[in-house]
Amino acid sequence: MKPIVAIIGRPNVGKSTFFNNLTSSRDALVVDRPGITRDRQYGVAHHNSNSFLIIDTGGMGEINHESKDIADLMTEQSMFAAKESSVLVWIVDGRIGLTNVDEILAKNLRKLNKPIFLAINKLEGNLSGIELNDFYSLGLDSIWPISAKRGDGISKLLDALVGQLSFESKNKVDEENLIISILGKPNVGKSTLINKIIGEKRVLTFDQPGTTRDSIKVPTKKNGKNYTFIDTAGVRRKSKVNDTVEKFSILKSFETIESAKIVILVIDAIEGVTEQDSTLLGMIQDSGKSIIVAINKWDRLEKIEKDRIKSQLSRKFSFIDYAEYHYISALNGTGVNSLFKKIDVIVNSLDINFSTSRLTEILQKIILKHPPKIVNGRRIKLRYMHLGDTNPIRFIIHGNQTNNVPDSYERYLSKAITKELKLVGTPVLIEFKQSENPYKGKRNILTKRQINKRARLIKYRKKN
Repeated sequence: MKPIVAIIGRPNVGKSTFFNNLTSSRDALVVDRPGITRDRQYGVAHHNSNSFLIIDTGGMGEINHESKDIADLMTEQSMFAAKESSVLVWIVDGRIGLTNVDEILAKNLRKLNKPIFLAINKLEGNLSGIELNDFYSLGLDSIWPISAKRGDGISKLLDALVGQLSFESKNKVDEENLIISILGKPNVGKSTLINKIIGEKRVLTFDQPGTTRDSIKVPTKKNGKNYTFIDTAGVRRKSKVNDTVEKFSILKSFETIESAKIVILVIDAIEGVTEQDSTLLGMIQDSGKSIIVAINKWDRLEKIEKDRIKSQLSRKFSFIDYAEYHYISALNGTGVNSLFKKIDVIVNSLDINFSTSRLTEILQKIILKHPPKIVNGRRIKLRYMHLGDTNPIRFIIHGNQTNNVPDSYERYLSKAITKELKLVGTPVLIEFKQSENPYKGKRNILTKRQINKRARLIKYRKKN
């Protein structure tokens, strides 16, 4: 599983802004708490070809004048998230300075024995100001001045943060099996699909009420190939989620996305495509994993209803054009066997092993059709491309002025590369690297012969 990082701190210190900066996309999943207006958010952050789960918690430590119980619950649940995480990023307000609440939080957080990165926020353009001095009295070793709004100082913070996280080796024996996560709302047929695939009854395991509900790994073998399907807890709309246990089962479902190579989103054809289905698909899109949308209970629909569902899929899922659609009946088994064929096609397309020179040829071919824009009188130059990772597929592109590449051009590159490599059911993630001048800061030391020649040329110019 991916390591987990919790963002904690008092209300209105910039936690959500920091979260949005790290995820660079929509909020992956939001879970309400009873009586609390500030929601809880989950997402994936990427940095230097590494990725980790990140939690934006509610404000903690300050008294809510409307309800002390709400403030206590907010602090309690934020501390629970902190206990579940590997590393803490503690956001404080650099403009206000150190408060009594911060000092109390410092004592409570030390008891967790977790690495703590103290991020002093709201220091736009003033990362070395005197505002930092008070916070050194907290006795924390890792203090980072940042501006979550402008992004100042965040890259350096992430460099240090990633160094503290433990990332699982991609060569583990477990990963000899193809891991496929099955996601969806409750009662759409996820467990029924698992049972039909493995040929026996296997449902989610529930212990006593109030305890954690976990995801279940189900290994199976088909046509000589090993697969591991993960049956996840159903993810309901945020307004329906009130139980703390269920909130963390949602986090477990999110973790299974990160561990899987392919994610199958199951949709109830009778109910149709809902807003929650779009939210879940957006969450899978953010992970960069391959996607199959399985429309279940397809056999119960008449032709006119089938056409209506296909129209809904085209309209509501227009933001993701690479997902593969598959129509099944998990109860009767219709379309289940052919689902493996679609899985194998995606896996084969993901087995890419192109050299840097070949990938660079493809990049230059794409750029030739549609060059990047000109910035400050100079055109953005993308020089070469190599493969960074395969789960999800991530290409590293090196060049000049890469910080100015617009999002629209990045999407163009992603779609064009997908088409050139004939990838199926999967997106292409791109990471840009700014090329450094190898001669920057170096002086050219002339040889004796070059010095004499230079002297002769100067003498000649003066004479003439």
